[in-house]
Amino acid sequence: MTASVTTADIEAAAARLRDVVVRTPLEFSPRLTEATGFQVWLKREDRQAVRSYKIRGAYNFIVQLDEATRANGVVCASAGNHAQGVAFACDRLGTRGRIFVPGTTPRQKRERILAIGGAVVEVIVVGDSYEDAYAAACADASETGATLVPAFDDPRTIAGQGTVAAEIVAQLEGAPDAVVVPVGGGGLLAGMAAWFGGASTTRLIGAEPAGAPSMTAALAAGAPVRLAAVDPFVDGAAVGIVGEHTYPLVAAAGCELVSVDEGLVCTEMLSLYQADGIIAEPAGALATAALRAGVDLPGGSTVVCVISGGNNDISRYGEILERSLIHQGLKHYFLVSFPQEPGALRRFLAEILGPDDDITLFDYVKRNNRETGPALIGIELGSAADLDGLLARMEDSGLGVEAVEPGSPLFHYLV
Repeated sequence: MTASVTTADIEAAAARLRDVVVRTPLEFSPRLTEATGFQVWLKREDRQAVRSYKIRGAYNFIVQLDEATRANGVVCASAGNHAQGVAFACDRLGTRGRIFVPGTTPRQKRERILAIGGAVVEVIVVGDSYEDAYAAACADASETGATLVPAFDDPRTIAGQGTVAAEIVAQLEGAPDAVVVPVGGGGLLAGMAAWFGGASTTRLIGAEPAGAPSMTAALAAGAPVRLAAVDPFVDGAAVGIVGEHTYPLVAAAGCELVSVDEGLVCTEMLSLYQADGIIAEPAGALATAALRAGVDLPGGSTVVCVISGGNNDISRYGEILERSLIHQGLKHYFLVSFPQEPGALRRFLAEILGPDDDITLFDYVKRNNRETGPALIGIELGSAADLDGLLARMEDSGLGVEAVEPGSPLFHYLV
């Protein structure tokens, strides 16, 4: 399939969206500028009414449907952000919509969809992945005659997302050296590619979650391919296969991809919140996390990172903090066999733990018919460099110690 979106399409989309979406701020980031040596700007798409750029593509698609088609209603599949954009458009245009979301979609996003769409929108929870929701939405459209609103894989959707690029250039009064955007199915990156084109000097960098590298797989294979497995943690970008329309635009523009570990995403989410006062969901922190992962650009380059979206459920922060600590090497779990005698725990605390180490989990049941009893212990270090000393003291103690490694069944139970 050939590239199907032009700068003229994006300019036409911008005209349709002029009185509908927010012209989001472009803010200089002192924190990331100091950390990277680049001149870093943040395109705050989290400041949209639905807290993500998805409103642009959804509205641009639905507003171009004729009245008879809109009267039959629309359906979509989404992990939450595209759904909010569709809900917004349905409410604004008076079109009924049925929105399919997977069971992994946070409650906060489901509630926001209903709040934005009002009486014209219905939310249906189905399956455990975006692909499950998408299959259900396709079946619904086939059965009812409603129009499927693609989250990324349609020229009208891509053109709407591409208006972000047009705004960036206008706000900077020129093209940046690089733009970093989050990537799931590729709608935003494809829109960037359509706007900047192959002749542009602006480097386009897509930030993918390490657990869902669908665009990387497509570029390697020369066509969209379905991933064997997808980690749903970065729910706004956890897509198993990129689009037939998005892929050729990305490939033709020579876009670069950066894989971002989910733990680093969590660390950047916390930095955005604590240092910058920005609430970002995992997908919303992908672009700035990619800078922290490392991108190959000359020092002083002007770099724009798209922040989108801002729909994070507060109940997730416990897991986000845990993943961040593990990623930084500050949190570790061990199975320790204690002799069942008085003072064993006291010796562990006094002789093995370092002065800045803290026990965050201790699960132990004394069994009178055994000489030793296992305890599951979580330890938070004052510094990642303290781990070698802790392990050495454990080795010298004579206790049976087994590290609970990431990827093990027990570790997945804990985190």
